[in-house]
Formats: sequence, structure tokens, C-alpha cells
Amino acid sequence: MKTDAPTATLPPAFRSVWSELRETSFRQGWVDAGGISTRYVQAGPADGPPLLMVHGTGGSWECFCANLAAFSKRYNCYALDTVGAGFSSKPDIDYEIPVYVEHVRNFMQAVGIDKASIIGVSLGAWVAVRFALTHPEKTQSLVLVSAAGLLTDAQTSADIKGARFKAVDDPSWANVSAVFKGLILEEHNRIDDFVGVRQAVYSQPGMRRAMEHILCLQEPEVRARNMIAESEWRGLQAPTLVIGAVDHKDIFLETAQRISELIPQVEYVEVHRSSHWSQFESPQEFNRAGLDFLQRTVR
Repeated sequence: MKTDAPTATLPPAFRSVWSELRETSFRQGWVDAGGISTRYVQAGPADGPPLLMVHGTGGSWECFCANLAAFSKRYNCYALDTVGAGFSSKPDIDYEIPVYVEHVRNFMQAVGIDKASIIGVSLGAWVAVRFALTHPEKTQSLVLVSAAGLLTDAQTSADIKGARFKAVDDPSWANVSAVFKGLILEEHNRIDDFVGVRQAVYSQPGMRRAMEHILCLQEPEVRARNMIAESEWRGLQAPTLVIGAVDHKDIFLETAQRISELIPQVEYVEVHRSSHWSQFESPQEFNRAGLDFLQRTVR
């Protein structure tokens, strides 16, 4: 009697920053944004609707490598290293939310953008919302991944500080890899490219001091004065897509669910098999939801 052979389980497809970008036309550069030498990548038609991509705490533009190909077919995409992070300048000041907002505004001015949609991840989402509240005339729409700025949790702040200070004090492969355990749910998606880039970032001269400035937002008093009140979320004018990573229960999912009840023009989409970086871990779900939303809200 013939029986079917067991179905083999295929290994996950190889992923790297280059494998995500190899069929995409893009350019990397630096621009002076209000005195901050700012590293960025640009992809997409110059006359397309502008779309900014803002990473999270101590990150870099590479976290959007799985999104640039999809969004650049229609949008003029700019993903930047924020002040103090990546390979942008690191002035000796604390990077509170208004500092990031001003950097984004100066970056837009430097590259000739008057109004843009913004995709923000974690800290980037916090910055995007504050930017939209401060500069509604410059904001088209928002896409928020692992949204922050409403709730706080002492253990989460302690974990963020612990992992990043350990990695910047000793940027070994093991220590830098550990940072991504809190960002990416499935181990095969914690790709070597991310670790290598972050290792180079954390090895830069003066990075320990810069990390102190970056992590000031994890200090209770500093964090409290930068939070976005519920009344402000209710007053947000920009159409907003909120992404909820439902397979990882944490303060960021709780925030996503709560702000989805507060923001007037909001859409909430749940994604699976991801934690903090849904835009990279679940790119098909994220890109599909984001493109659909932007096509309906960007004129």
C-alpha cells in the first residue's frame, strides 16, 4: 500500500538588508538638518507623495528595509537616522521628544518636503504623533507601529536601559544580539545585518554619552513631561493607522489598543507572528495594510 511521504518543513527564507533592497532603486546620503548631519535613505519617485519613516530607540533606518520596496513604488520615501542615533550627529544634549520633532521638521526642510505622511516605530511613533500635534499643517497621515507616549511601565524602561547600556559599554556580538530579543519575536528574523549595523553604531566614539541622552526618556521624570495626554490623542487631526502585534502582549500592544479608542480618525489592524518590529517581521501584512491605508488617506 502506497503512503504519502511526510511533508518536509522548509527552513525560513534567507533574509538580509540587501535581500530586501536588491531589486529596489535607492540612494543613501547625509544632509544638514538644522546643524545635525543626518544619515538617510531615499527611494521612490521624487514627485510622489512624501513618506517619512522614523525608527525607534537608538535604532537606524535599516529597520525599514523590508518596507521601502513596497512603498517606494508610489511614495517618495525617506527613512532617516534620528538625532543621536545611527550614523547621524550626536550633540551633547538630552534627546527629549521636542528635540526629535525639531529634527524631523529640519530634515523635511532640508530635503524640500513641505508635508508628509509618517510611519513611526516605537519611539518613532511617539515622535510622529507629537510632530502631528505640533505641526498639523505639515502632517498628512500617520502609521504607528508599537505605539508609545501614552502609557509607561517601569520594568519595560529598565529592560530597555539595561540591554542598551550593556551593548554600548561592550558592543560584542552577544550583547548587541541581545537587544534584538526584545524587538523581534522569532529568532530567524534577528538577522546578522541588524546586529552588524548596530554593533558599528555602538562602537562609535562618544556613543556611551549619546546613549545616555537617548535613554533619558526612560527616566520617570523626563518621561512624564514628554507623555502625550489622552486629551491630546483625542485632538489628533491626522488620519492614523495603528498596528497591534497581538502575539506579544506588552505595554505597546496595550497602548495601541487604547489609542485606537481615542484618536478620531483611526483604523486599527492586528498583525501576527511579530512583536516590536511588525514592519520587518510581518512585512506582507504590514505593507498591505499600510499601502491600503495611505492610498485612501493621502491625496
